[in-house]
Amino acid sequence: MRVLIVEDEMELADTVALGLRREGMAVDVAYDGVSGEEHLEANAYDVLVLDRDLPGVSGDEICKSLASGGSPVRILILTASTGIEEKVAGLGLGADDYLGKPFAFIELVARIRALARRLEARVGPKLMVDDVTLDPATHQVHRAGRPIDLTRKEFAVLEYLLLASGSVVSSEELLEHVWDDSADPFSGVVRVVMSRLRQKLGPPSVIQTLSGVGYRIADDR
Repeated sequence: MRVLIVEDEMELADTVALGLRREGMAVDVAYDGVSGEEHLEANAYDVLVLDRDLPGVSGDEICKSLASGGSPVRILILTASTGIEEKVAGLGLGADDYLGKPFAFIELVARIRALARRLEARVGPKLMVDDVTLDPATHQVHRAGRPIDLTRKEFAVLEYLLLASGSVVSSEELLEHVWDDSADPFSGVVRVVMSRLRQKLGPPSVIQTLSGVGYRIADDR
């Protein structure tokens, strides 16, 4: 899951980002509305944690623009304005959820995961190829009925490949959707995770490598 936090309180934004990364999420941070819009234009996010009162471009403007443009990103408004009227106004802009400051971190995590599950629900309860089954709702993977213990990154990579339905996915695309801005594109991290994933899934491999192009799920399903 890739999350963007747009929050002008830098200490809060960095603390939340650190906590979410420890929860296995890929997280980018922007400290003003202009930078937030630039991140949204450059990357595909699953969930946007958005402060309403931002310098440059307000959170309300960003929320309204995303909603009117049909963006699939789920929006969680994070703000000090906790009154009913403010909450109704925020949701009226197109936000999916609303959380007032101060907040409990565990509640923020729960709400982000709930929003992400709405996205997963669009692709059905399970993804399958040959005898490999991935369940987005329970985060479980099985092969021939045998449970496969994957890290969060390994799970996210396999899920993204399955959602591509046999189309080739480049390392750059995986970096964009599964990792965050802190990932070094020259570190070979995709290759390392892919190698571990293949090893855990066992033979015969359901993941093909196209040299210089990327990866895809094997066609002979």
